[in-house]
Amino acid sequence: MTKQYSRRSFLKGLLSFSFAGIFTAAGGYTYARYIEPSLLDITKFSIIHKKIPNAFNGFKIVQFSDTHLSSFFTLDRLETIVKNINNLSPDLLFFTGDLMDEPNQYTEINKIVPILGKLNAPFGKYAVYGNHDHGGYGTEIYKNVINMSGFTLLQNEVTNVSMIDGSKIGVAGIDDLMLGKPSYEGTLGNLNKDLFNILLAHEPDAALEAKRFNVDFQLSGHSHGGQIQVPFYGPLITPPYASVYPEGMYDVDEMKLYVNRGLGTTRLPFRFFSVPEISQFTLYSE
Repeated sequence: MTKQYSRRSFLKGLLSFSFAGIFTAAGGYTYARYIEPSLLDITKFSIIHKKIPNAFNGFKIVQFSDTHLSSFFTLDRLETIVKNINNLSPDLLFFTGDLMDEPNQYTEINKIVPILGKLNAPFGKYAVYGNHDHGGYGTEIYKNVINMSGFTLLQNEVTNVSMIDGSKIGVAGIDDLMLGKPSYEGTLGNLNKDLFNILLAHEPDAALEAKRFNVDFQLSGHSHGGQIQVPFYGPLITPPYASVYPEGMYDVDEMKLYVNRGLGTTRLPFRFFSVPEISQFTLYSE
């Protein structure tokens, strides 16, 4: 066991060292600091499931996550993101947490609401807590901003989205795994097994528990796709509760999981091979 761990540590160190050399020699610093964080990847998926009602055929859900508003992710950048989201004409909009990097130190909170308030989604805008939303005494700050921006904050809650014919899909949101008080049984235990149920959970590894319930599709963020990736190796580091599912689409038993790379940065203002992302999911009945 010790030998395997030592070898793994050695290989990881060697890769990190090699990456650092390439990073410097190829002008990677400039790219990772100033270019890639300003890029935007809009990923689109079709979600086909037998429990999706016919009335929801072509129904568009857009997810964005992890803006980490700071001096690095500015309000001007947020304005650009809002315009891109509205151009997708979402029916339903989800934000999966980490709005501000340090809520209690962010000095332009009053300017966030007018921007997020421009987001349009006729069937609603929903959000959950991320670890940075709770961190730095930010719990109430985040809640106020989200609610005033026209979002419904789901904190261990379940709701339904209904069509005029009475057909529905379920939407659940659990509290942040790191700094909140998530209740799987108390929340997901209330899901209607006959509905197509979507779970919003900031940390993707919540899927390890969520798969035991009537969840058909989980949407998460948190990982930033590792934020810095090494070609042919993947993320150098992933945060807690994002080590099993760091990025992209997964089948977790009978449940699907999508892990959005997020839009901002934290700790270090770099992105490398992990382009900021907005996700669109179009629903279809099987």
